[in-house]
Amino acid sequence: MSQANPSRDDFASLLEESFSDGHSGEGQVVKGIVTAIEKDMAIIDVGLKVEGRVPLKEFGAKAKDGSLKVGDTVEVYVERIENALGEAMLSRDKARREESWVKLEEKFTKGERVEGVIFNQVKGGFTVDLDGAVAFLPRSQVDIRPIRDVTPLMHNPQPFEILKMDRRRGNIVVSRRTVLEESRAEQRSEIVQNLEEGQVVEGVVKNITDYGAFVDLGGIDGLLHVTDMAWRRVNHPTEILNIGQTVKVQIIRINQETHRISLGMKQLESDPWSDIGTKFPIGKKITGTVTNITDYGAFVELEPGIEGLIHVSEMSWTKKNVHPGKILSTTQQVDVVVLEVDPAKRRISLGLKQTLENPWEAFARNHPVGTEVEGEVKNKTEFGLFIGLDGDVDGMVHLSDLDWNRPGEQVIEEYNRGDMVKAQVLDVDIDKERISLGIKQLGRDTVTEAATSGELRKNAVVTCEVIGIKDGGLEVRLVESGIETFIKRSDLSRDRDEQRPERFVVGQKVDARIIAFDKKTRKLQVSIKALEIAEEKEAVAQYGSTDSGASLGDILGAALKNRNN
Repeated sequence: MSQANPSRDDFASLLEESFSDGHSGEGQVVKGIVTAIEKDMAIIDVGLKVEGRVPLKEFGAKAKDGSLKVGDTVEVYVERIENALGEAMLSRDKARREESWVKLEEKFTKGERVEGVIFNQVKGGFTVDLDGAVAFLPRSQVDIRPIRDVTPLMHNPQPFEILKMDRRRGNIVVSRRTVLEESRAEQRSEIVQNLEEGQVVEGVVKNITDYGAFVDLGGIDGLLHVTDMAWRRVNHPTEILNIGQTVKVQIIRINQETHRISLGMKQLESDPWSDIGTKFPIGKKITGTVTNITDYGAFVELEPGIEGLIHVSEMSWTKKNVHPGKILSTTQQVDVVVLEVDPAKRRISLGLKQTLENPWEAFARNHPVGTEVEGEVKNKTEFGLFIGLDGDVDGMVHLSDLDWNRPGEQVIEEYNRGDMVKAQVLDVDIDKERISLGIKQLGRDTVTEAATSGELRKNAVVTCEVIGIKDGGLEVRLVESGIETFIKRSDLSRDRDEQRPERFVVGQKVDARIIAFDKKTRKLQVSIKALEIAEEKEAVAQYGSTDSGASLGDILGAALKNRNN
């Protein structure tokens, strides 16, 4: 009886013995045998005291096509040895997943690619089935370029590269992009090996940017820079190219390391700069078209592929500091003169103003020195007046040329912008573009005339008219020459008590003696006191000394009477 019905202790020992087989523990992948197939379940014996059930769908294609048979050996994952129904809880999916993780870790360590299927879209990317293991594919790692529709890529086996794995967390991140880039790099390398610098090939314009166009050479792109499209100036590639257009280009440079290819179109045509010096000699006048205007000048196309620059300083003889856009406009036909040609730097300097007569040369020819001109006061400065003249040129009247006798700083205050004035041409400097004018030269130089006639010689006696009374003396004008000067208080009389300006009246005429005249500064000094002293000496010499018995008053009285007679 005891043999047919083992005791509780015997059963426990038998169960423990079954666990000690080493392949029947929970959380392990073990091999089992299909003992039966019932409806949608497969009954699996994994060597435990109890059997387990596994849904047929977990066996994938084998279950669908009926190739799974009783007696087949399969691997399953033991989740629990016995559940409430007394059966082992087994999983084929988890077994496959565990198997996949082992294989994936090996390939990840070796850097090998893995095959998977994109089967669902999640936030930030997609999920990929790696033969049982689920991986995350970030959206940025789907393709080399962003793609809008991923539907054609889903449910199709394709290669991926594992970027990182974390078995503890069950995370796998893969990339399809790196696989494509590696394949593309291999392809590019192969294509580059078959290309040579200087080779002429055909390509299709794939993309256009502000700085050039990318041309597909059959699996690899080359850059056709805007400066290599034509010998002429190309403002934007769309002027001569369209996306999808087939073009013939020459390979200029190949970088074997980066696989970057530089292309050129203009190199297929003859260089128009080869005989530039012969076609455009210095001084030649030619008609061109304005193609571009900048702050510093304007570019003019002289012929296809040949442009020259009119610098802003060569645009107008008279318009200074004016933006070129206010003088010229694009597409305008203009006559220019070749100023300089530099074939090495591929530069031509042009002049616009040189097509017109130099206004300073014209002014000098039509208004020789000494000519009287009239113009409007354009500006007042600290050193003179600027007068607008014929030919849109300006002449300058220096402060020293405003008046013969009065200081320029004083006289210039009498002029205002817009006043019409007359002046005399003093000098024309064509090279420096300067015209010197004088206003005082139109009037009499009374000082020079008086100096020449001897009127202003030292010790000469002159008659003056009082024109102003100041605390420090008298403002007077010489009656004969009209020259104005100032008699200081100390020179008003020999007698100290008589050195009072207030004893004189405006309009009164007085005699004085010239005590100094400087031709350079044109300064004249006269003195009543000096005249009185000179007359006293003369009287004493003529009528005798005071020792003769006559008083000094008698002598001076006699001298004065004699002078009046």
